[in-house]
Amino acid sequence: MNEIPNLSSDIAQLITQNFAKLTDADTRLLKVLTSDPIRGAFENSTEVSSRAGVHPASAVRLARRLGFKGYPEFRTFMQNSLMEGQSEFADPNARIAARIARAGDGGLLSSLIDSEISALEHLRDNVTDAQIRTFATTLLKAQRIFTSGTSHGTALAKLIAMRLRRSGFDAVDLGNAGQQQVEWVYSMTERDVLFLSCFRGTAPQLAHLTTLASERGAACLLLTDVQEDHLIAPQNTQICVSRGGAGESQSLVVPMTIANTIILDLASIDGGKTMRALNAFKRVREAHNRPPA
Repeated sequence: MNEIPNLSSDIAQLITQNFAKLTDADTRLLKVLTSDPIRGAFENSTEVSSRAGVHPASAVRLARRLGFKGYPEFRTFMQNSLMEGQSEFADPNARIAARIARAGDGGLLSSLIDSEISALEHLRDNVTDAQIRTFATTLLKAQRIFTSGTSHGTALAKLIAMRLRRSGFDAVDLGNAGQQQVEWVYSMTERDVLFLSCFRGTAPQLAHLTTLASERGAACLLLTDVQEDHLIAPQNTQICVSRGGAGESQSLVVPMTIANTIILDLASIDGGKTMRALNAFKRVREAHNRPPA
């Protein structure tokens, strides 16, 4: 093979293309690499050869037989495969390994900052003020608001409920409700809203809650990073935006920014309700924290 393989190629395809050239030592090395690709993508040629029980130079020869100039280039290929693989989001080990690989010698902090900036710029270009206003208007009309989430969205759902309560709205976080989630949602009416924060896909339980809320005539607001067909329904309004590509930090700043913007926009259209509620809450909190006379 004369050309350097495309870094987005699948490693299995690369092996298949060069199978006729492979020696017994190559086979042993590939077995070690493919049995634990995350570990293999970060070890040097000596470490991989030692685990395979072959001569230290065998890993270098394998890399060259596969079309690379040397083992470091082959290792870069494997690291990029982690970052670009379809299973990156599903495997937490692969996610961490891919982010470390992407950071390279530039430093993790710098890499994460760059990733956050990129995700926020993507947010600027893909979410509109009109979408934010639709969420805010729906919340303004709600009699009760129920929040829940998946993955890190559970923490965001809890924060959204707290912010809405302090703004004078009747909001309940269902994150710790367990089986009572169904009871709460079953009690919903057409005047209520279900606000879900779903990252890396919707859990079956939350998908069921959206269906149940729809049956009760309630509106459903969805803040997601994955577009899922089963969430598309007349009662569902969705903001779907990437939190970062494969190998990048899956930004929590992006959904937090959206949530904060929705709550700020709500304050701008609620006729002073948020301001009055925050002032009242401030007085109550100060009285609660005041030492006894």
